[in-house]
Amino acid sequence: MRDRAEVVIVGAGIMGLSIAYNLAKNHGLTNVVVLDRTYLCGGASGRNGGGVRAQFSSEGNIRLMQESIRICRDFAREMKINIWFRQGGYLFLVRDEAGRRTLEQSVAVQNGCGLQTRMLSPKEAQHVVPELSLEGVVAASYNGDDGVVFPWPFVWGYAQVAEKLGVEIAPFTDVVGFDTEGSKITAVVTSKGKIKTNRVVNAAGAWSPEVAKLLGVELPNHPHRHEICSTEPLKPWLKPLVADLSNGLYFSQSMRGEIVGGVTNHDVPAGMNMDSSHRFLALYGKALVNTCPILGSVKVLRQWAGCYDLTPDANPIVGEVDDIEGFYQASGFMGHGFMMAPVMGRLIAQYIAEGTELPMFERWNLRRFKEGRLLSEAMIIG
Repeated sequence: MRDRAEVVIVGAGIMGLSIAYNLAKNHGLTNVVVLDRTYLCGGASGRNGGGVRAQFSSEGNIRLMQESIRICRDFAREMKINIWFRQGGYLFLVRDEAGRRTLEQSVAVQNGCGLQTRMLSPKEAQHVVPELSLEGVVAASYNGDDGVVFPWPFVWGYAQVAEKLGVEIAPFTDVVGFDTEGSKITAVVTSKGKIKTNRVVNAAGAWSPEVAKLLGVELPNHPHRHEICSTEPLKPWLKPLVADLSNGLYFSQSMRGEIVGGVTNHDVPAGMNMDSSHRFLALYGKALVNTCPILGSVKVLRQWAGCYDLTPDANPIVGEVDDIEGFYQASGFMGHGFMMAPVMGRLIAQYIAEGTELPMFERWNLRRFKEGRLLSEAMIIG
């Protein structure tokens, strides 16, 4: 492993790899090392449903995802790897009047950003997915440009091209400390030796608070286990990803025919935990069959879990911290980091390489929690 780097990125998930790729490709910073305590796809980047959507409630998130979807469209051609990107849309369901108002407000913001999102009646939602049960559904929204990718080749594509550009990726390498001089980082101390550097990106997802603590920085985000499962393959029939904002249910059909989905489970152990539970399967099975009764006899083949990286205001923490020079944050994405990574990697790389001040990074800076400038985002699944 290199003993000196221009930038060290902690976390070889989709966010860290996207930043590394963009630093090398767009800014010529190839002396970059990306560290990870496990293997590629060992964290949330390899444990999610692969959803990619622009249906958010805030203009900033919507505009980011418009560009991220464009990058996803071109990804296979540019990276020479198939990510099975399919734009079948997202169909959101709500089951009370408060949910309807939230959805209407979100759709109005989306339309103002140029999205072709439509509010639907329950009957219109059933035209999109005829197999849906309308019991309890009050309203829906649909955008056909949203989609799903296969997560693993998405990660591998960034990793392969970044390495070809000169980036070093070091899996199974723990960060155990930092050397500093005053408020300046001088080296990252790993389980395999030191790397001298003055710039470090904390892109470790749910592990980010642990990394930050090594520099005396307290992050307010925390991990929360989210489980997911996959069924036996069926003939293709489900085009969009269906999401229910009332209970966090979501499900889509993969290119191989499996139904892949999850649901909110509030009763999970605190801290870093990626075990599977019977409770999740019971909650998911009940919610799924209530929403789509024809799936009642489908067999579940496997179940797994990953951790959302939650912040108090459901928005990420991005940018350089005030107390440590050259310590950049890219965490707290709530389970949306995978879909935002293509565009965020490009913007964070620009921020690091050129010092470009971006309004969204000021809005998402860590200091907002001390200053009481909390943000909001209503379109959260799971």
